[in-house]
Amino acid sequence: MDKLKIGLPRGLFYYQNEYMWKYFFEMLDCDLVVSPKTNKEIIGLGEKYSIDEMCLSMKTYLGHVASLVGLCDYILVPRIDNYGRMNQSCTNFLAAYDLVNNLFEGKLLNYNVNYENGEIEEKAYLCIGKILGKNKKQIKNAYQSALIKSHKQIKKQCINSLNKLKSSKTKILLVGHDYNFEDELIGKPIIEYLTSESCEVIKCYELPKEVTNKLSFQISKTLYWKNNRENIGAIPFLEQSVDGIILLSSFPCGPDSIVNELVIRRVKLPILNLVVDDLSSFSGFETRLESFLDIVKQKIMR
Repeated sequence: MDKLKIGLPRGLFYYQNEYMWKYFFEMLDCDLVVSPKTNKEIIGLGEKYSIDEMCLSMKTYLGHVASLVGLCDYILVPRIDNYGRMNQSCTNFLAAYDLVNNLFEGKLLNYNVNYENGEIEEKAYLCIGKILGKNKKQIKNAYQSALIKSHKQIKKQCINSLNKLKSSKTKILLVGHDYNFEDELIGKPIIEYLTSESCEVIKCYELPKEVTNKLSFQISKTLYWKNNRENIGAIPFLEQSVDGIILLSSFPCGPDSIVNELVIRRVKLPILNLVVDDLSSFSGFETRLESFLDIVKQKIMR
């Protein structure tokens, strides 16, 4: 019997769940089909299924979903509401399943995470396993094994990031969502440019989240978006150890626009705020990055 093929759109949820999903589905003897890295074709597909008011990240995500239709048995699209009080998700994380379900043909694999209603992550994975026809013991073993393995990978990432602070290079902290910075067309060109300019790049989402979440209250005590809290908490955590900060968001993201304005007003380090609304050219960003690094290096030399 052929293995079930599970499609993973390379956007939004993918980067923070990559290891967990990989190990979980492998333990359940499923094959994974990950959508290609973002390219012009995927951007075109995303625009086809989007409306103007959607943020660029959501448009890109829909393009990734569209690229998987017909290539797998199920496409995984979770509905992430919250991880408890003051741990809310972006509305895109809540709405993605309903959007995809109404836009595309084919089977979707869905699970809900809503801690305020008792829908915890372990229950969500049990639900997935049952849909795939696995028994409770298999699912629990797969979940526990995936949890242990993914935590090891995440811990390794954190250690690698903290080790970068020992470098004598110019250290730049990237603050923004992993699905933007890791996207081939949105954020990767920024990382590649900084690396080519001999900078040490530290990503906020590769730091210990339990630490950054708590430290975020030094910037705002009322911020209730979980991902934004974990991102901006990296600033008080590393403020004394880095030389500059780059904020990245996709237009017209509401939470990011509010949070980035807070950061700009309250943090004293050199900050570059980049908002991506068009992927046609990197040259405009390159000029701004070059000027930003000049400012950072001048400050270091003082």
